[in-house]
Amino acid sequence: MDYSDKIDEAIARLHEEGRYRTFIDIERRNGQFPHAVWTRPDGTKQNITVWCGNDYLGMGQNPVVIEAMQEALQATGAGSGGTRNISGTTVYHKRLEVELADLHGKEAALLFTSAYIANDATLSTLPKLFPGLIIYSDALNHASMIEGVRRNGGAKRIFRHNDVDHLRELLAADDPAAPKLIAFESIYSMDGDFGPIEAICDLADEFNALTYIDEVHAVGLYGPRGAGVAERDRLMHRLDIINGTLAKAYGVMGGYIAASAKMCDAIRSYAPGFIFTTSLPPAVAAGAAASVAFLKRSPELREKHQAQAKALKLRLKGLGLPLIDHGSHIVPVMVGDPVHTKLLSDMLLQEYGIYAQPINFPTVPRGTERLRFTPSPVHGPEEMDALVHAMDGLWSHCALNRAEAAG
Repeated sequence: MDYSDKIDEAIARLHEEGRYRTFIDIERRNGQFPHAVWTRPDGTKQNITVWCGNDYLGMGQNPVVIEAMQEALQATGAGSGGTRNISGTTVYHKRLEVELADLHGKEAALLFTSAYIANDATLSTLPKLFPGLIIYSDALNHASMIEGVRRNGGAKRIFRHNDVDHLRELLAADDPAAPKLIAFESIYSMDGDFGPIEAICDLADEFNALTYIDEVHAVGLYGPRGAGVAERDRLMHRLDIINGTLAKAYGVMGGYIAASAKMCDAIRSYAPGFIFTTSLPPAVAAGAAASVAFLKRSPELREKHQAQAKALKLRLKGLGLPLIDHGSHIVPVMVGDPVHTKLLSDMLLQEYGIYAQPINFPTVPRGTERLRFTPSPVHGPEEMDALVHAMDGLWSHCALNRAEAAG
């Protein structure tokens, strides 16, 4: 076999399908986000506005977070020096886990290097703790959850997205004595729809199942203290394991689970994804702890974030754009074709200095390609006006081109 040719063929397929992904080289500048500098392929630089980042509240440039990171960096140096088990647990890691446990009203929390690893490691480890475990997973769960369920080697059932009746059928068909766990999300980040948390908790009670919720796109953003949709709906006490991230609303890096002390201890002791991974740098843990603590007492940021999302949706709907709106902060504009999505993204960047990465398969199903905008409290009226103006002109331009091509 010619390995080089096979690589060329695989990459060529992505180009042919219009879903080859390119990295945009941008330089975030402290205090100026969402503005950044894009380095073009020819080396020249252009000022741009980022409209697709996950730093939902601009906490990545919050002075409280930066100061905490600087203090920890000066005190401890750059890295943690090892895994959590071997010299990599510091006062900063423990302080962050205490903050997270308090945030979710749980006995304990366990810190991972990312929410992806937290999902994968936890879900793949649970069958070691509960032999014969059956995991019931929502069809649109994140890739990290899918991977964890796939790798655990146990039984799995996939229920149709947010379909509680289908979930009930699957639960009822299995041995009542078998251990069970229902895995789902609070907000599905591509469409922005909410999971039916209360209804799933009711089924879990009825069929004696554990519950596992991914609140990655909700922590920091929903609830009185930012613990997520489950806090907003007063349901946190009914959830056994809560997964969250520190890399989105909290503006830093890392992921975690919050659960009973016994559950966290068991995952800590059995999950290879936790045991064999170097821990987060202390400075990162310090910044994350400061961010979590700050947002517990900053509801006004969450309120402004929601207001920005509603305003952008209203204005894009006014242009007649095909927008999905489930009432969350996610703003997806449906294009439905990978080539056209990439074209819109390129033109926004090159002609208007607006960065919105195209979302293509396998992140979303084929035929549902989209641009996904993420308004934040640091996007001002001028930035929003510029985006709406650009989308108005480009959407009409692309629609005309599609019509001519079809003709």
